[in-house]
Formats: sequence, C-alpha cells, structure tokens
Amino acid sequence: MGSDLTIREERPGEEASISEVNRRAFGRHAEAALVESIRVSNQFIPELSLVAEQDGEIVGHILFSPVTIRTASGDVPALTLAPVAVLPEFQNRRIGSSLIEHGLIRARELGHDLVLLIGHPRYYPRFGFKPAGPLGIDYPKPIREEVFMVYELVPGAITRAQGTLVYPPAFDGV
Repeated sequence: MGSDLTIREERPGEEASISEVNRRAFGRHAEAALVESIRVSNQFIPELSLVAEQDGEIVGHILFSPVTIRTASGDVPALTLAPVAVLPEFQNRRIGSSLIEHGLIRARELGHDLVLLIGHPRYYPRFGFKPAGPLGIDYPKPIREEVFMVYELVPGAITRAQGTLVYPPAFDGV
C-alpha cells in the first residue's frame, strides 16, 4: 500500500465513482444498488460511508448502516458492514483492511456498540469478528453459521443483544 492512500468520508458528487468501485469489485450490480438504496434512505450515515483514495482516484469503499437486533426485551441498535469493495487492480494491498480498520474506529467514535456482517470466515476474524450465532444473534434466513459474524465495538455489548437480526427495507433487494 502506498503512503499516498487516504481514507475519508465520501463526498457529494462521488456517487458514480463509488458505484463503479462496487460494480467492478464484485463483478455485478447488486452491491452498487445496495449502496445507492441505502444512500437515499433514512438509514444512511454519511460519516460511515468511507472511501479509499489514491492519487486522486477512489479505489475502495466501505459502508456501515444501521440494523436492529430484535430481542425478548426490545430492539437493540447495531450496524452492518456491507459492502466493502476495492477495485480489482488495487486488491491485495491492504486497502480493504484499512477501510475496515478505519470504519470500526469511526463507528466506535460515533457511539455504536456492535457491527454485524456476512463475510468470508477466514478474512474477517483477523479484525476481531466472531461467529454471531454461538453468541446468541440469529440470522433471519438459513445461512452457513461461520459467515454471519459480529464485532463488539464496546466490550460486553453482545450480552444485551441476544435475538434476531432485522434489516431495514433498503436491504430487501439483496
């Protein structure tokens, strides 16, 4: 990773570049459409839509969005990390890792407690993510247990979040 990499909040007018990063990183439009859907919803947190910029070009993007964990004693707010994307020609340079690390720090600074995601079970544990099911958080659909993970931004936060993940409507098309 070059020293000229900058991680920062997305700015107005960068929507097309961010969509392109997501389309190219995943080889399909679904993730770009998800970002666009969240951006126009009341679930969008601008401070948690981060880009990686190198030599004036957006080469990566990460988005954290609010979700709910429905528990027996009420709803517990949380975040989901979806998606994290890096242009193919910039992958394997720790850009995705930098986005995740910066994003988790920013989410903690903003007062969030938990981050959930669906992701590769050998990639995300290096950041501290653990399988969510054994810790008491259920996914709303059948899924391989090892891909549904949680990260505690605040130690002990998981103890009050025993329940089922509920996504906002922006995720309906995913």
